[in-house]
Amino acid sequence: MKELLYSIVEGLVEDKTAIKIEEDAPNEEGITVYHLHVAQNDMGRVIGKQGRIAKAIRTLMRAGAARNDMKVLLEIE
Repeated sequence: MKELLYSIVEGLVEDKTAIKIEEDAPNEEGITVYHLHVAQNDMGRVIGKQGRIAKAIRTLMRAGAARNDMKVLLEIE
C-alpha cells in the first residue's frame, strides 16, 4: 500500500525528495493509518481544489486495501 501511495503522489509533486510516508501499525479496529508528508509548496497539488485530489487518493487507497482485505486511513500533513 505504501508503494501505491508513493507512486500516486510522485506524479503530482515537484519535489519528489520531500515525500515521506509513515505507516502506523493497525489499531484495534484493524485500520492502518498512513501519514503523508510533502513539501509545503506541493501541498496544494496533493490536496487540490476543495480537496478533490485528496479525496481521489483516499478512494484509490481504500480500493487497493479492499483487494488485500485491509482497512486504511490517509492523513495528509
